[in-house]
Amino acid sequence: MKICKALTIAGSDSGAGAGLQADLKTFAALGVYGTSVVTAITAQNTTGVTRVLETPAPLVAAQIDAVLEDIGADAVKTGMLANARIIRAVAGKVREHRIERLVVDPVMVAKGGHPLLEENATQALKTHLFPLAIVVTPNLPEAQALTGVAGTGANAIKDMARRIVDMGARSVVVKGGHRRGAATDVFHDGTGFHELSVPRIRTKNTHGTGCTYSAALACALARDQSLETAVAEAKEFITRAIGHAFSIGRGHSPVHHFHEYWSGGRHE
Repeated sequence: MKICKALTIAGSDSGAGAGLQADLKTFAALGVYGTSVVTAITAQNTTGVTRVLETPAPLVAAQIDAVLEDIGADAVKTGMLANARIIRAVAGKVREHRIERLVVDPVMVAKGGHPLLEENATQALKTHLFPLAIVVTPNLPEAQALTGVAGTGANAIKDMARRIVDMGARSVVVKGGHRRGAATDVFHDGTGFHELSVPRIRTKNTHGTGCTYSAALACALARDQSLETAVAEAKEFITRAIGHAFSIGRGHSPVHHFHEYWSGGRHE
């Protein structure tokens, strides 16, 4: 039996709702062996982030080497990369290890509004990492910041998607969680546009949605799914995870990564 493997390169969330903890939970829930590279340590919970300590770029690079030279990875995803030095180090290792299935989640701001990417690092993200990505997964505010397009309508979303692909990414999913109405994501592969839409779930427990979505996408790619199928599977997984979310804190609690396991009563 082939064991599929995925690597997350992301920040640590002490509340375990987002970041590499959310990624590892998603990998486990979807039957993929997960490994991790820590880019930053954050002090956070469901109410927000209070402190961040960034990992030195050489240590980030060493972690990547340690994992890939021994265990390997069928897919890799990035989350919080914190600064330009880390971005350049990650991009260098992606090229060195010839990673073909790279999912880039351009994490810029935490759920509570705390910045997770230095202002001068956005250009490094676009220049060094996007051209290596099989898919980039920004939410609406991230897509606006990356492209300079301010609208929220269908035409504006398509314009954002085109511009991100023009930066070198093979494809992009502009997630619809911040739009009004149905939760509609727009997938663009450089040629056509595909909408993935589900009814909006009214809940404040959405911490880690972006991390979980991109991790689920990486899992599907690790299992050799096509890009379009991987996007659809990730959308389905995050929708169920949001729908089964429960409160564990005073703020935005996380989505439920193990909803299928718990709902079957096997946790008892």
